[in-house]
Amino acid sequence: MKKWNIDEIISCFFLTLTIMTVIINITMRYFFNSPLRSAEEFATICFIWSVFVGGAASYRKKMHMGIDILTQLLPNKFQNYITLIVNIIMVVLNGAFCYLSIKFSIASRMKPTAVLGISSSYVNLSLVFGFGFIFIYSSIETIKSFNEIFYKQNKDESNYIDTKVEVKING
Repeated sequence: MKKWNIDEIISCFFLTLTIMTVIINITMRYFFNSPLRSAEEFATICFIWSVFVGGAASYRKKMHMGIDILTQLLPNKFQNYITLIVNIIMVVLNGAFCYLSIKFSIASRMKPTAVLGISSSYVNLSLVFGFGFIFIYSSIETIKSFNEIFYKQNKDESNYIDTKVEVKING
């Protein structure tokens, strides 16, 4: 069964709308000499949505860029701690950005867009969705990192104790 991800569906939907709008506008301009007045603004709004929500999808798939030359030189234990710290920073930053995006969207609800005249909060909600998804994904990654470090460490210690007890019984 194929797994559907809401972030990819939203991003693909808005990217498709962007492409279709541009193609229709080009057709109207060159073949009918009558471009659509609101096509550019609509395509821009759709593109903004596809970028912010698509960015969250790429974060979830770990397709974001990173420079890890220095961390690769460290032992695995330290790499895991650095990963945990980076994930915690991502949770804090994206939580703050999501909160600020919500405030920004609320503040811009009465400001209309230039051509379409719709509320600017519809455009700014893309920020809420994008940063919100990344906040969720980074929270999940933080929990995984935490479990990998501390659960695995406790598991290794319990195996060591079990082995030690086994040696005492046999020895």
